Amino acid sequence: MKKHFLFFALSFFLTILVAQTSEVKLYNPNADAKADIERAIAKANTEGKHVLVQIGGNWCRWCIAFNKKVTENDTLNDVLEANYITYHLNYSKENLNEDVLKELDFPQRFGFPVFVILDGNGKRLHTQNSVYLEEGKGHNTKKTLNFFNHWKPTAIDPKSYPSRARTK
Repeated sequence: MKKHFLFFALSFFLTILVAQTSEVKLYNPNADAKADIERAIAKANTEGKHVLVQIGGNWCRWCIAFNKKVTENDTLNDVLEANYITYHLNYSKENLNEDVLKELDFPQRFGFPVFVILDGNGKRLHTQNSVYLEEGKGHNTKKTLNFFNHWKPTAIDPKSYPSRARTK
């Protein structure tokens, strides 16, 4: 009986250990977020893209769910990949990244996840409260696609909007 209990306890412990190590870890509390964002901006500038900063933590079910939704939906992922460099900015008890969030005008006031769009020069274009993308227990595909499309580089490029004077 003791052998069976020991076997069961060891199996249970190993199952928990495997489950914990297989958890998604999008956010790195030890990252140098300021330097990482600067690299993302430089890459976005080179590639003609914007930066999507997703702020949250590995503790945040909604943060993980949003990433899963976007990366597993071909349409969302294609629009994201074509127009954005994504960075996951950690906010947790291990690292609040207060200096970076101050520079981004305190987006954490909206809860998590929260999204900040930066252009290829690092200018903050938009802060998006994720509640407007939510539906039920997840994120709405159409609302998320609209968000991505409304802030992609061509959406705010003056060349996308011909002047009335030129069309007469």
